[in-house]
Amino acid sequence: MAVKDEIEDRLTAAFHPSVLEVVNESHRHAGHAGDDGSGESHFHITIRAEAFREMTRVARHRAVQAALGDLNQRVHAIGLDVG
Repeated sequence: MAVKDEIEDRLTAAFHPSVLEVVNESHRHAGHAGDDGSGESHFHITIRAEAFREMTRVARHRAVQAALGDLNQRVHAIGLDVG
């Protein structure tokens, strides 16, 4: 399964978001540090969910990272826009 699909599956299961956009930005980092040549090293995630409403910004980011679990070790960089 593609990393993008795994990210979407895990975040959907954890938060039932009203908005979820996962963009693979790996092509923008080709040849840079962290580029492992897989084409799945850098992602940007936009997510909106009711579950985040009462959380601080830091708590939202931690919750997303926790939901992603071991994917954090397989991906070099994840940009987050969480709300």
